[in-house]
Amino acid sequence: MAIALRTFLLSIFIVGLAACSKPPTPYSWNLPHNVPPPQVPNDNPMTEEGVALGKKLFFDTALSVNESIACSSCHLPEHAFADPRTVSIGASGEALTRNALALVNVAYNASFTWAHNNLDSIEKQILIPLFNEHPVEMGVTGNESLILSRLNTPAYRESFKAAYGDSSPNMNNVVRALASYVRSLVSFNSSFDKYAYAGDDYALTPQQIRGLNLFFSERTECFHCHGGVNFTQSSKHSSQSFADQPFHNTGMYNTDGMGSYPKSDMGLYSITHNKADMGKFRAPTLRNIALTAPYMHDGSIETLEDVVAFYARGGNKRDKINPYRSPFIKGFRLTESEQAALIAFLHGLTDDKFIDTHKVHKKE
Repeated sequence: MAIALRTFLLSIFIVGLAACSKPPTPYSWNLPHNVPPPQVPNDNPMTEEGVALGKKLFFDTALSVNESIACSSCHLPEHAFADPRTVSIGASGEALTRNALALVNVAYNASFTWAHNNLDSIEKQILIPLFNEHPVEMGVTGNESLILSRLNTPAYRESFKAAYGDSSPNMNNVVRALASYVRSLVSFNSSFDKYAYAGDDYALTPQQIRGLNLFFSERTECFHCHGGVNFTQSSKHSSQSFADQPFHNTGMYNTDGMGSYPKSDMGLYSITHNKADMGKFRAPTLRNIALTAPYMHDGSIETLEDVVAFYARGGNKRDKINPYRSPFIKGFRLTESEQAALIAFLHGLTDDKFIDTHKVHKKE
């Protein structure tokens, strides 16, 4: 009886400890009334503690094999979490093949990276920079134990415990936390938002309004690929029953006169091996686009003026138009003042509050 009583009392004590454990705090999105919240996977709910842990990990070089880079090394807050270099450089010093996409509003993406139709969650995408070997990015593969040992500190153990109820760092929770932080990077407070959704008729200048009308006209066709609340056709959210995943060939290359792109990056074709997907890439969000130069998948266009000129001439025609070029890329003519107005409108998509807030966070 004494043994049974002790066992019973011990079980009550253990249950009591579990009950005293503070559950994670549901995350508050603080979105404008017109913006639906993003979809969140059931196995990684958004919590304040998960986001806080992910933020610490995002800026920590301990996640790279030689502690030379962090996630933030290629996704800089002051550049809307993009990389001002043509292409990023991995932990081993190897150049990557693509320009790093801005992470702003990736919670609303229907697909991830520039050209992959099977990456449908941030959690899946994060595995690439962490574990990729050709080329090496963070260099985690084969070094998991080393990296986790660096995270086995009192501060990190407390953060992991608060977020996931387990103080022992593991790669699954590292990925979940990083995904939560990246998912929290939402930006809907630009001058355009104040004009279009908050009723501030003076948030955009007359020149920017002229550019807005050009952007949403059949003349330039910009909105066909960069439409919707996130200024990209490839998006999803909680009020949308299906995820649209369009990819487009902009006619940037035509190496053999028959539509081929350079072997170093053939876009979606590299995943599907369908010739019709040659040179197709996802249209990224244009939010904060003025801060994310250089542009295009290979960082080959340096300025917004050059981007507009590229689309105005219908891609890089050279001797022959790429047969896989999107029908939306047909070229257009603008006067100098119209071009200036269009670019001024694109600057109106910058969310200064978002940038300033996260620049402060970087210094914490």
